[in-house]
Amino acid sequence: MPRPLRVIAAAFALLLVTACNSASTGGSTPSAARGVTADTIRVGGIVSMTTASGYSKKDTDLGARARYDRANAEGGINGRRIEYLGAEDDGQDPARNLAAARKLVQQDKVFAVSPMSSVTFAGADFLDAQKVPTVGWGTLPSFCGPAHLYGFNGCLVPMPGGTLNQTWPEGLAAVLGGARGKSVALIAGDNDAGKFGIRTFTRGFKAAGFQVPYAKAVVPATSMPSDWSAYTKEILRSGPGGAAPDAVVSVMQTPYNIGLFTALKRSGYKGVISDPTDYDPGLLAKDATKQALDGVHVLLQFQPFESDSPAMRRFKADIKKAAGGKDVPLNMHMMTGYMSADLFLSIAAKAGRDLTVDSFQKAAEGFSDTGTLVGDRAEPKGKKESFGCGALVRLKNGRYEVAVPFRCYPPIPFG
Repeated sequence: MPRPLRVIAAAFALLLVTACNSASTGGSTPSAARGVTADTIRVGGIVSMTTASGYSKKDTDLGARARYDRANAEGGINGRRIEYLGAEDDGQDPARNLAAARKLVQQDKVFAVSPMSSVTFAGADFLDAQKVPTVGWGTLPSFCGPAHLYGFNGCLVPMPGGTLNQTWPEGLAAVLGGARGKSVALIAGDNDAGKFGIRTFTRGFKAAGFQVPYAKAVVPATSMPSDWSAYTKEILRSGPGGAAPDAVVSVMQTPYNIGLFTALKRSGYKGVISDPTDYDPGLLAKDATKQALDGVHVLLQFQPFESDSPAMRRFKADIKKAAGGKDVPLNMHMMTGYMSADLFLSIAAKAGRDLTVDSFQKAAEGFSDTGTLVGDRAEPKGKKESFGCGALVRLKNGRYEVAVPFRCYPPIPFG
């Protein structure tokens, strides 16, 4: 072939390659970020779907899916559709949690992990080292500081230098008519989440003016007690002068709470009982469960489902649509997944069309918004403190009612 013809042929071939590449990417260059293409963002989750005690956070996945579905229906994030792979089940086991993190990054090539909801987060160091934006329920210290990990309502168990959310102590003070002269017994499971919970809530309740004569993370985390008498006897003698405390606060999951609360009531305890997990209408299907939880004040770190705000109406509509048009009972795990996804989407939207880990991190550094289902949000504030908002609901006659309305409280230093 003469040289001029070879030049023309080469130029024509180059033109074809360029045209094909342009057609396959919609005319734009794909992002170099893992899990990001010209028209998709790949996201996965890690959730304790199954546990040894039977407790499940599976609806966290439904909540996340509902929020991602709405984002896609509205056109995606800066023109990219969210490809949500669903949540890996860590079985509440540290080894499985780490394995799930490795699978999502190394095999599934996700850009982000959102939601992450478990009492264990063995995969935290790996995800942070791999620069994977991760959003979940900040009930573990892993969400308090690492560059790429975010609590959807901030850092709930901060390290020294951070702050503490006072919703629970201040809410119970309102229920009891003030904290002065009142005593609180705190009990938790013998695991990382329980130990940090005892440490932080002890400080918070004392700062609110309560006496805290009993604060222990002693309940076996791997096997639920069949006999709670050893715990209830100690608790019921822990108040001033050997009397019962004014409130018993459990930092445990539902099956444990049912056993403990039933034992307390059978022992004649008449004080306030409170926990942070039992806001779930599905729990009321069984009479024994309904009786155990009757009168219990549950801490919420989001607007109660009984709220009629525009954001709550939208949440309910999104959940119903994701559930195939069914009116499913709402629970806090749905909210955990929904708001984890919402924070990720909000930061990613701010990062702009050129979505990379660096642009996501830069967007997070100056991120803030107001009026969400968890109150006002801001980063990097959320690395050291919670967003400070919450409510208490009480189960009464088989229905939840708002005992202390949703509001934001000033945090206290955690030195």
